[in-house]
Amino acid sequence: MGGDVVTLFLCGDVMLGRGVDQILPHPGSPVLREDYVSDARSYVESAEAVSGPIPAPVDPAWPWGEALRVLERAAPDARIVNLETAVTRSDAFWPGKAVHYRMHPANLPAVTVARPDVCVLANNHVLDFGRPGLVETLDVLAGAGVRTAGAGRDADAACAPARIPLAPGRRILLFALGALSSGIPPDWAATADRPGVAYVRELSTETAEAVLRRIRRARRPGDIVVASVHWGANWGYPVPRDQRRFARALVDGGVDIVHGHSSHHPRPVEVYRDRLILYGCGDFIDDYEGISGHEAYRDDLRLGYLVSTAADTGCLTEMRMFPLQARRMRLETAVEQDRAWLRATLDRIGHGVRVGVRPDGMLGLVRH
Repeated sequence: MGGDVVTLFLCGDVMLGRGVDQILPHPGSPVLREDYVSDARSYVESAEAVSGPIPAPVDPAWPWGEALRVLERAAPDARIVNLETAVTRSDAFWPGKAVHYRMHPANLPAVTVARPDVCVLANNHVLDFGRPGLVETLDVLAGAGVRTAGAGRDADAACAPARIPLAPGRRILLFALGALSSGIPPDWAATADRPGVAYVRELSTETAEAVLRRIRRARRPGDIVVASVHWGANWGYPVPRDQRRFARALVDGGVDIVHGHSSHHPRPVEVYRDRLILYGCGDFIDDYEGISGHEAYRDDLRLGYLVSTAADTGCLTEMRMFPLQARRMRLETAVEQDRAWLRATLDRIGHGVRVGVRPDGMLGLVRH
């Protein structure tokens, strides 16, 4: 923690399963049950057709690429990612689901190389291989010393916050939940006697109040509170009214940062009551290279978010965004033309904020 400021690294979906798992040193079974793809190695071939050969097996740091260098230089106080894959050997495909993600537990160094303080698990892929697959995921991450939030062996564990210690007497509390609108099956909800995710059917006032009650029970003076929410559709910039109301209700109740994810591309940013709301961070790591159909959104371009808040109040002091591009299933520094496209897009869709280029080359917020 630098002085009176706490800096967090936040990103969207880290999808190390399927095609990415196949290029790592210990690939699991490539078998898929998708309508058009039966072998995960097909996603590797698609990426290579677009960007060139991938030197598989790659080092565990390969998918993160240049992001690791940026993080080392930025030295954030905490690193939070949405890990959108099961880490399991299970072959129990969840029935009726169109897409399943898993990475082999032996490939866990591809997670730990980024040194995440918390992996958010409240998403629509963590139970792709059933409750045994979720339990194995929890065990593997816990065995590596990685905190989790948003899923657990029962409802209490799934809803409990991850606690990241800072300076003496200060913590980050991370609460995570997954919404029906992101495609999470209702049966995935954790109960008193069943593993699952911290699930919400509706982004309503009542749901927000239930989350805030949990926050009030756990919060201590000096804590910074992050609410990490998996919500909404994969594509599109408009923010539904229920998402905006829900995010603002959380801030009104004491949340300092709303970390939204699920969309495959970055969505609007808002500063409300001096607190940051990220409506969608976009994918960070995935195997979508070479898949066509949504080129207008430039989902090959990725953003890492460095969010700084005042340690005593939780108010936003600065947000930096570093643009990257996925090539050969590795994050590379985005070229100037692509950085300009991201800046212009974020500037156009932002809610009450504008985006400019900082002296260090990163993108940053310019408030109206």
